[in-house]
Amino acid sequence: MINKKRNIILFSLLGLVLLLMFFLDISLGSVTIPFKEVCTSLTGGNASKSTWEYIIINYRLPKAITAVLVGVGLSISGLLMQTLFRNPLAGPDVLGLSSGAILAVAVVILGAGLLPSFLNEIVLSAYGIVLASTLGSISVLLLVLLVAQRLRNTMAILIVGLMFGSFTSAIVGVLTYFSSAEQLQRFTFWSLGNLGNLPWTSIFVLAGCVGIGLFLSISSVKPLNALLLGENYAKSMGLNYKKAQLLIIFATSILAGSITAFAGPIAFIGLAVPHIAKLTFQTSNHAILYWSTFFYGAIIMLFCDIASQLPGLDTTLPINAITSIIGAPVVVWLLMKKRNFQ
Repeated sequence: MINKKRNIILFSLLGLVLLLMFFLDISLGSVTIPFKEVCTSLTGGNASKSTWEYIIINYRLPKAITAVLVGVGLSISGLLMQTLFRNPLAGPDVLGLSSGAILAVAVVILGAGLLPSFLNEIVLSAYGIVLASTLGSISVLLLVLLVAQRLRNTMAILIVGLMFGSFTSAIVGVLTYFSSAEQLQRFTFWSLGNLGNLPWTSIFVLAGCVGIGLFLSISSVKPLNALLLGENYAKSMGLNYKKAQLLIIFATSILAGSITAFAGPIAFIGLAVPHIAKLTFQTSNHAILYWSTFFYGAIIMLFCDIASQLPGLDTTLPINAITSIIGAPVVVWLLMKKRNFQ
């Protein structure tokens, strides 16, 4: 009973913090907009200045929504992977999905010079890069599902994902060696991640993909609890292990693949956030961990977006750099705090 009251209080606080961070993310930036004007614009009213309203509705609001979708999607997929592989350092990129997307985008950007000029413009457009990233993730997903059907050992699937990541890194290295400075710069900017510049149509597509992934993942809560004590225990409880494994892999693939396609590779969120949720709520019950990870993922990603904007200045730092700066110390601290890290 005490734990239930404590969880209700914690979830209420997380909900309030999420709303506060969402409004702060929209309020802060290179252009100072009063908090009252932000609330007026978001509730359907007209801001005092048309430029403020344009910035809020067409730039900051889409970016804040993207930050929430990215934070939630990566955090939940990280929770799924850590439980499935029973590895505290597993993340959403452990299956090689991000590597597949990176390889496809590298081929498009770094190899576009070999194409005719009219095709060059098409493939290097924003939608061309998103399509390439999506196809790269889907290709790796099909490969992982094929491997999962052939291999019984979950750790073998993990090793295949890591090896594919090493393979794609080598191919990308070869491509970068033969690329021009302009191509390298464009690929580097994409690899640093970007939450802004997404039109509403792209946000709706991303929200749909993340929604499907979250629906599949929440239906995996009971199988995830059964998997905590190992594959054999889960099977003895009547769990269809193969079906549960494929569902978890598919949910992670949709979440990580769609986010990488639209926002680029984002590091450390999927790795660090599930552990923060576990430490805060002191439970291994995924019915609670799912929602705590959901809230923490959105809050931390919004915080990273605020930090990347350097409020009051015109400079914007790469979001991937901020998540790594914040995420890496958190992981080290967790390892030191919990010596029997499991």
